Amino acid sequence: MKTFAILTLLATATALASCQSSPREIREVPSGRATGVEGAWVDPNGIVSTFAGGTFSTRTTDTNQLLASGNYVNLSPTLVEISMTSLVRNTQSKVNCALVTTNQLNCTTDAGAQFSLARRG
Repeated sequence: MKTFAILTLLATATALASCQSSPREIREVPSGRATGVEGAWVDPNGIVSTFAGGTFSTRTTDTNQLLASGNYVNLSPTLVEISMTSLVRNTQSKVNCALVTTNQLNCTTDAGAQFSLARRG
C-alpha cells in the first residue's frame, strides 16, 4: 500500500508540474507615439516629404511626382541634415531641420530659407 501511495504522489506531482507554464516573455507594447523624423511629413502647400532609413524624398500629392530626393543623417535625436537634389531646379543643397515637437519639423536651407513640416497622420 505504501508503494501505491508513493506512486500516486509522484504521478500527481508530475501532472501538476506539467500544467505549469514556462515564464512568459514580457514584450514592450509600442506606444503609438512617433519618434525621430521617420515617416511622412507635409508642408503648408501639401507637398509630402518622406524620411525612411536614411533616404529622403519629396513628392506632389496630386500626381505623386518626385520633386526632390537625397539622404539624411541624424546629427542628434532632434537635429537632421538633409543632402538633396531638386529635380525641379536641377540643384543640390543641404537642409538642416530641428524636431521641435514630435509633430513639427523646422527647417533651414543652406541659402537661408526657412520652412516647417507637420507630421502626416
